[in-house]
This record gives sequence, structure tokens and C-alpha cells, in this order.
Amino acid sequence: MTQTPDSIPAPLPVPVLHTIAREHHPISRKAISPGALRVLYRLREAGHGAFLVGGAVRDLLIGLQPKDFDIATDATPDEVRALFRNSRLIGRRFRLAHVVFGREIVEVATFRSNADDGSGDRETHEGGRLLRDNVYGTIEEDAIRRDFTANALYYAIEDFSVRDYTGGFEDVQNRVLKLIGDPEQRYREDPVRMLRAVRLAAKLDFSIDPATAAPIAVLAPLLREAAPARLFEECLKLFLSGRGEASFLGLEAHGLLPILFPESADALARNRSGVLREFILEGLRNTDARVAADEPVSPAFLFALLLWPAYCHALIGLQAAGTHAAEAQRRAADRVTLHQLGTVALPRRFSLPMQEIWLLQTRLPLRQRKRVMRTLAHPRFRAAFDFLVLRDAASGSHAEDVEFWREAQRDPDHAIAAHPPTVEGEGEGDAGEPRKRRRRRRRPASADAG
Repeated sequence: MTQTPDSIPAPLPVPVLHTIAREHHPISRKAISPGALRVLYRLREAGHGAFLVGGAVRDLLIGLQPKDFDIATDATPDEVRALFRNSRLIGRRFRLAHVVFGREIVEVATFRSNADDGSGDRETHEGGRLLRDNVYGTIEEDAIRRDFTANALYYAIEDFSVRDYTGGFEDVQNRVLKLIGDPEQRYREDPVRMLRAVRLAAKLDFSIDPATAAPIAVLAPLLREAAPARLFEECLKLFLSGRGEASFLGLEAHGLLPILFPESADALARNRSGVLREFILEGLRNTDARVAADEPVSPAFLFALLLWPAYCHALIGLQAAGTHAAEAQRRAADRVTLHQLGTVALPRRFSLPMQEIWLLQTRLPLRQRKRVMRTLAHPRFRAAFDFLVLRDAASGSHAEDVEFWREAQRDPDHAIAAHPPTVEGEGEGDAGEPRKRRRRRRRPASADAG
């Protein structure tokens, strides 16, 4: 592709080394995993540069304990493989080594260059997106090609200093997230960086630098070019890492929500009462609390939460067109799932339970004994009940159902006797979601009627 003057990439900034001595930063080897330390020292003993890099350094500087410890080195992947019998090489787009210590995996990446040496190891899509990036370089080149300044910090095992080439140390102190280089160019190289900006700002409680934030709303449609499977993984990181509510608010603020969840975003915009949005926020707050308490969280429940507005909107449309209630529910669930797969590749092991959670909502207002017992025995009942609790927390219109099923889990017979049977009706409640309609019980026929 011939480059016009307007399409020539802006040059990356010139790296300027700033060394922060051990006495001026809080990172201690005691906070670094034994496996990562072994890799650092082994590389160093073999004559290679070896640095803890990226998120681990950033997190240690602000007092967080990293989940992963990544290492950057001037050793090539093959040289790393030769040094560690317990390692394996992975990746085609970005070749690196994994060194395995039991359940811990230490990722080791060779310094990358931002230049194309003509070998074919660096390949760029005509829109600027990186397809292959395996041209090796120096630590200075590696630093300026990283995404955010906060992720371009290197902890040196030789003298325990932190090496900063992009001003990242000061940005971490100021709790600001800033892209290295021209923001538009960097987002075009990898549109998922827009999601990373939102996720990291939410996780770290950082602000996003105005110049870094400015292009996001305009370039958000580039995310449609990202692989749906990759966007699924990004969604899990956004919403299941303990900062789901902040991530959702960040996606809203920067115009990314309509790209990730187009039908839900449209339904939220139409819901004038705001109850559907409050329902999602309440659910994400609940999820964040479970993560903080080290309790299990389910992707199926998460996506049931995020796509519920889309499901409600689709269901109302089908019912308005005269589709029978049960059929409308199934078709709405299938339609929303299918449409969402075009953006986020939700695996069937999560999409099917998600649909079951939705479909069970119409069974929860029912009180007939056989239905109650079948519902209690359903493998997705507990998730559906938790979902109902969230709906009530957002709208206050399901308190009776919540009370009934809470009691039914303890004593079904007493709960059924204490509450008259009801059936599900059609229509839209004030919350913009399916509502129930009570019907009077049919009187038994008299003996004279036969």
C-alpha cells in the first residue's frame, strides 16, 4: 500500500532514560513471585538483560499485588527456550516464551522494535492494525512501542532500580493513564487498546489523559474489526475483575458501550425510567462484591445481566406483533444471542444458561404446586432467583415474588399455601421489561354441573 502524507504514521517519542534508585521506590523482591525471580536471575547469569516489566511494576508501585509477573529481555525466544527446560514457545503474531513453575506461568518476551526490517516479521493491516510483530530491538525501542506509559516501566534485577523511558513513573504517581505516541495511530494499530484504557482506568482508579481519551468515541467503530473471541475475553476482564461497575460507566462515558452491546445500548436509551440501567449497575455492584469476597462469578450470569435490556426490547416487539408469549420468549432469547455473537463470541456453554436464566423469569410469578416444584428443581433456579432479586432491587416491583421464592426454598408447602397462584401475562411494565398480570382463580364446577 502506497502511503500518502496523511497516512504516514506519526513518529514515536524519543526515549529518555530516567533511573529511579531502590531507595526512591517501594518495590521489594519479597513481593515478586519465586518463579519470576528465578527467571530474572537465570537470564542475568547467562549474560542477558532481564527486567520485570509492565503491569507488575505498575501495580507494585501503587501497592497492589500483581496476578502475573511478565519479563522482558534481550534474549530471543529460542535462547530463552534453551535456558529453561520447563518452557515452551507460543504465539505467531507475537512470539514469546512461557516458563512453567507448577501452576505459575512466567511470560518472557524479547525486546521489540517498532521498525520493519523487511524480514516479514512485522506486518500491518492497511488500516494500521498490527497483524504480526516479531522484529526484535533494544530496551529503548521496546519501551516506546508499549501502549501506556504506566506499562513501560522496567524493574532491573541487577540493581533493583526502575528504568523509565517514557515518563511512566511520574504518571503512575499522578494516577493518570497516558498513551505513548499519537493516540489515534496507537488505537488504529490495535483498537482493543480503547477497551484496555477503560479497563485499566477502572481497575487502578486512574484518570485517562485527555489526549488519550479524545479519539476513543470517534474510533470506537474500529472495534468491529477485532475478533469476537478476543472481545469476549476483554469483556471478562472488564466485568469480572472486581471493577465491573466502573468499567461499565467508563464504556458509557467514552462511547464504547453501543459498539460492544449495540442492542442493549439501544434499549437503555429507550428506557425513559432508567430502571434497566439501574438494574445493570446493581448487578455489577453485586458482582464486584462477590469478586472482593473471593466468591465464584459466572460469565453466563454476567451476560444475562448485560443483555437483559436487549432481550426485554426484543420480547416486547414480538409480543406487540402478536407472537404467542412462550414463542416470543424463545425467539427473543435466540435473536439477541445470535445478534450479539457478531460482536462478542459468547460460547454456548454460557449462552444457553444465560437464556435459561431469562426464560425462568416468566415462571417465577407462577404459584401452582407442580410448577413450583419443577422450578425449584431446575439446575438454573438459583441463578434465576438471584437475577429476580436484582430486578426487584432496581425497580421494587418484584418484592412479592422474591419473598415467595425465598420462603419456597425453605418450605415449599407453606409458601404455596400462603400465596395464591398467579400466571404470567404480557406487556411492558414501567421498568421497560416483561410484566405479569394476575388473573382470578377459576371457581370449581358445582356438583350439579357434573
